[in-house]
Amino acid sequence: MKSAILVFPGINRERDMARALRMISGHEPAMVWHAETSLPKGTDLVVVPGGFSYGDYLRCGAIAARAPVMDAVRDHAAKGSLVLGVCNGFQILCESGLLPGVLMRNDKLKFICKDVHLRVERSDSPFTRGYNAGQVIRVPVAHGEGNYAADEETLKRLNGDGRVLYRYCSADGEVGDLSNINGAAHSIAGIVNENGNVLGMMPHPENHVEDIMGCTDGRGLFAGLVAHLDRAA
Repeated sequence: MKSAILVFPGINRERDMARALRMISGHEPAMVWHAETSLPKGTDLVVVPGGFSYGDYLRCGAIAARAPVMDAVRDHAAKGSLVLGVCNGFQILCESGLLPGVLMRNDKLKFICKDVHLRVERSDSPFTRGYNAGQVIRVPVAHGEGNYAADEETLKRLNGDGRVLYRYCSADGEVGDLSNINGAAHSIAGIVNENGNVLGMMPHPENHVEDIMGCTDGRGLFAGLVAHLDRAA
């Protein structure tokens, strides 16, 4: 798997993401500066990592979404190639039009940094084939604007078309207000575009891939991507 990680001023999770990709794919990802106008030749996966691009000025991800490299990312996605946005990356993908909706301030207006549980809604996508449908995984979150919002018609389509891949849930898989950590509509933690090749999610699977962290539930996402691309090769 040949991957490329975008780097914007203020991004701070690119090295975490690079380590996870290197460990699981066996290949060093390329780091692509935001001012570039193209991606490395043969890129299979583009990752937009977490952090605080441009200090979250205007709106989270709004400035980064207009960076020169994002035209290349849109072209990459239009060809059906894979794009993953995590946390600030999810915000950037929404702001750039690659995903619908927007990430708002958490409903308690507080920054949240802790482990949460997610329910995997389906296992037949490139981003979830490393899990079983209905499986509950534990991964960290670290965000102040993770409250996913969209108009009712968009939410209806996302749910009806199976485009919600991850939802916040309790440890036993129940979805509801008590486990919805940030107030996201329908407890949405991660969605894909219409073609299923662009995923945005708020939690950080890259931080739960090593035994030393006490949990390796994030490995399934990356292992699934590797398996998907190996099968497609």
